[in-house]
Amino acid sequence: MSGTLWIPRFILITLVFISFRVNSQCEFSFTGRNKVFAFNLASSIRNYPHGVLSEDGFYRVEANSTVLWFQLCDVLIFNHDPPRCVGCEDCGGPSHCGTSCSALVSENVRGYDVCTSLGHASSTKVDIIDKEDPGKGVIVKMSGGDRNQNCSLSVSVICQKNKVDGPLTLAKSGTCHYATQLRHPSGCAAAIYGHSSGWGWFSTLLIIILCLFGAYLLGGAVYRYFSLGIRGIDVIPNVDYWATVPHSIQSCFGSLFSRFGGSSRGQRTSYSQVNF
Repeated sequence: MSGTLWIPRFILITLVFISFRVNSQCEFSFTGRNKVFAFNLASSIRNYPHGVLSEDGFYRVEANSTVLWFQLCDVLIFNHDPPRCVGCEDCGGPSHCGTSCSALVSENVRGYDVCTSLGHASSTKVDIIDKEDPGKGVIVKMSGGDRNQNCSLSVSVICQKNKVDGPLTLAKSGTCHYATQLRHPSGCAAAIYGHSSGWGWFSTLLIIILCLFGAYLLGGAVYRYFSLGIRGIDVIPNVDYWATVPHSIQSCFGSLFSRFGGSSRGQRTSYSQVNF
């Protein structure tokens, strides 16, 4: 009994590994304008727990006599309306058409609907749409097909924070290179990190402290001048204390130097000759 249980466990571990690997291929970061734009198309976001993945298992777009199905960051899943076309050798075969690829196209050839695989999840590559405007979104490109016919699909995932639109258009170039676009919140950068040349958070904290200190001195001086009628240098709040600060700092550094420097000198002279 225990000897046969390792098989389903091995399959489960393999599927989890493949899923993690596929999702990681939909992560992308781009550095531009002193900022890092990070995208994760498969991560859960508000109102879209599966990210850019279609909850139906596929996206569908049609133009003229061509029908395109695709899924981003995963393989196609058809719970309804499966493709009905001949071919599908590279995407599940005729009996399970569309079940082992990420993009499939059907074209009418001499009265027959012929299916061709356009891409697989393992071949997914992500790039920025516009380097001058990195926040616009990303383009997801996948490739597939046999040795004699290398096909591809490019999906532009444009940033739109409030809702999902598309895919509505389908363009074809060459023999079997297709392109479409999708407006989706997942096309917006998941995180934007700034590259600053200064001290970063420390400089910000230092500026805040200096501003608070300046506001304290200014507010106290105004209060003492107008409310208490104090004039001259005494208008500065706690002027006696601030006058002792340089001496306190000097004494602090002096004690530190004497503690560390004095102990080292004491070690060197602890056995020095004493003259009587």
